[in-house]
Amino acid sequence: MPITDSYRPEILHESLGDPFFDRVEAARFPETILRYRNQRWAARVGLDGLSDPEWIAHFGRFEPLPGSLPQPLALRYHGHQFRVYNAELGDGRGFLFAQLRDSRDGRLLDLGTKGSGQTPWSRRGDGRLTLKGGVREILATEMLEALGVDTSKTFSLIETGEALIRGDEPSPTRSSVLVRLSHSHIRIGTFQRLAFHDDKAAIDRLLDYVCAHYFPALATLPAPARARAFLEEVAARVARLGAGYMAAGFVHGVLNSDNINVTGESFDYGPWRFAPSYDPLFTAAYFDEGGLYSFGRQPSALHWNLARLAECLLHLTGLDAAQKTLDGFASAIQKEFRASLLRRLGLAPAGEDADARLARAFTDFLMATRAPFEQTYFDWRGGLASAERAKASPSAAFYETPEFSALRAALAEHEPAADAGLDHAYFRRSAPCGMLIEEVEAIWAPIAESDDWSALWRKIGDIAEMREAYGFASA
Repeated sequence: MPITDSYRPEILHESLGDPFFDRVEAARFPETILRYRNQRWAARVGLDGLSDPEWIAHFGRFEPLPGSLPQPLALRYHGHQFRVYNAELGDGRGFLFAQLRDSRDGRLLDLGTKGSGQTPWSRRGDGRLTLKGGVREILATEMLEALGVDTSKTFSLIETGEALIRGDEPSPTRSSVLVRLSHSHIRIGTFQRLAFHDDKAAIDRLLDYVCAHYFPALATLPAPARARAFLEEVAARVARLGAGYMAAGFVHGVLNSDNINVTGESFDYGPWRFAPSYDPLFTAAYFDEGGLYSFGRQPSALHWNLARLAECLLHLTGLDAAQKTLDGFASAIQKEFRASLLRRLGLAPAGEDADARLARAFTDFLMATRAPFEQTYFDWRGGLASAERAKASPSAAFYETPEFSALRAALAEHEPAADAGLDHAYFRRSAPCGMLIEEVEAIWAPIAESDDWSALWRKIGDIAEMREAYGFASA
C-alpha cells in the first residue's frame, strides 16, 4: 500500500491484555462493493493514497494495516440498556480493527467496525449491518460534524452481497460493513464490566491506560487525584456532547452506558433523528415507549450514565469527590449549551448574564411557537445583522409573534462573531440543509429501488457546503 509520511500506526490496545478483548476473525463476504470512502479523514491519517482495491482489501476483507493490530479485537464491556444492567454485552457485530494517529494533532484514533461478523459477544445476532443502516450512519455523522458536534466519522461503507432479515424494515434487505474512525472505543460500560467482576486492579490498569493515551496531562498524578481528574474530564466532555445534541436538535435514541465513551464523542447511530421543532418529548426510537431518551431528557440520561462511571471509581475518588463532580454536571451542560448556541448563531459572547438570557429566550421561543428548528438557526445566523434576510424566510411569520420579542431583545445584546461567515453563499439560500426523517427515507428509497445513489451524493455535497459555511473545525 502507498505509505505516506502522515500514516502513523499503533498497536496500543493490545497492551491491556487478554481480559479486555477477544481476538476474532472478520466474516467472509460474498461481495465487496465500495460505496463510500471518507477522503477528508483518510488524508488526516495517511490512508488517502489507497487505491480502491487496496481500500476494499483493508476495509472489506480486513487485511491488517501495516504496523497496526495484527488481528481484530472484539472489545469486552457491560452496560445499562434502558437502565437495565446487561452483563452479556461486548462487540457483537464489530471489532477494533486498527489504531493510528491523527496527523494534525497526534491524537490516538481507532478504526472500529460495524457489521463485520459474529464474535463471542454476538449472542443470537448475525453480526451483520444492513446497507440502510450504513447509509443512515453516513448521514448522521456527516451532519453532526458539520453542526460542530463531536462525533465519530464514518470512514468506509462497503456493500457485502448478503440478504438480511430484519423485523424493523422490509426484508430481505441488503447488507454492508462499516468502518468508523473514533478517538476511542473505551466506554463507561468497559469500566462497568470490571466493577461487576469486582476487579479493582483491572480498573486501575484501565485508568492508567486511558490517562496515558487520551488524557496525558493526568497521567503523572497520584492515583486518587488522577481518578478524580479523570472523572471531571469525562464529565466535562459528556456535558459538551449533550449540549451539542441540544443545540443541534439531535436525538441519539439509545444513550445506554455502553454507548457513552470516555473521550466524549457521539457514536454508534441506530434510531437517531433530528427534531423538526423544539419538542422535549420527541423520541427517535420506536421502542422507547416511555421517552427515556427523548430530546429533552438527554442531559439527564447522560448524567445518569456518568453516575455509573463514578460508581466504578469510588475506591479511588471517594464518595464526596464523585458526588461533587456529578452535582456540577447540570451547570456544566448549561454553560456548554450557551457556548454551542453562540457558535451555531455565529455570535460573539456578551457576558454570562447576556448569554444566559439569549439561551433562555431562544429555547422559550422555539418551545412556544414550534418554529422549525434548523430554519430558525439559519435565519438568525449573525443575530440582528440578518434581520432583513430573516424577513424573507419561510418562517418569517414566527418572527412577528409576541413570543419573539424577548429573543429579539436578547439578540440585540450580541454582535456577530468574527467568523460568522455571513457572506458565504450558503447563507444566501432561502432554506438550510436539513436532515429530517422524511429526507433520510427519500435518500434511501432510490438506492433500495434502483441502486441510484445520486440523492446521497447531493446531500453529502450539501452538508459539505454547510460545514464550510459554519466553519466548524473537524475534531
